[in-house]
Amino acid sequence: MIRLENLSKTFALHGQRVVVARHINAQFPTGSRVALLGRNGAGKSSLLAMIAGTLDPDSGRVVRQGSVSWPVGFSGSFHPDLTGAQNTRFIARVYRVDSDELSRFVLDFSELKEQFYLPVRTYSSGMKSRLAFGVSMGIPFDTYLVDEVTAVGDAVFKTKSNRVFMDRMARSGAIVVSHSLNIVKRLCDSGAVLEDGVLSYYADVQDAISHHKASMRRQGA
Repeated sequence: MIRLENLSKTFALHGQRVVVARHINAQFPTGSRVALLGRNGAGKSSLLAMIAGTLDPDSGRVVRQGSVSWPVGFSGSFHPDLTGAQNTRFIARVYRVDSDELSRFVLDFSELKEQFYLPVRTYSSGMKSRLAFGVSMGIPFDTYLVDEVTAVGDAVFKTKSNRVFMDRMARSGAIVVSHSLNIVKRLCDSGAVLEDGVLSYYADVQDAISHHKASMRRQGA
């Protein structure tokens, strides 16, 4: 279960105040897969970062019961001078999982082979994505945070990634940010729409999609 209590966040951007969260109160039930919808710039990624604990709100708090992932596939926290193996072991210690077991999983999943033992600064963007996705999938979480995950690699690797990802989603909850409504329909059972700092939660994802589409039409007009 994840509960947002009177959550507020405002940014200053080019001299303008941008409200991401305006006294949001919401609860995402344990095991639910929630689509987080909203226009570009509404603050979905910022809200996800506050839920992850990597961005502090101006006021209010996020209450988490159970383990919550960082945004799946995010590679920005890797230390560039450490190898893929060293980064993996460091993350394993942070999340208190078996470092040998996680390393074996990531090495096999990522298909990096000997490059797993080279510094991350030598990796291509695709290699970093494989490493990041592998680490994300190698640690079991009660709730996964998903921010526009895109598959990398050839068709065989994409198929493998999708299979592992769907297996994790079947056994855990998730909060999913995606502009693809097809992905949202496939992954999520409930939804929430972020609009002008206000979050509207719907137990049925189709109701959230309808709200989102209506909001986009109004803005288009």
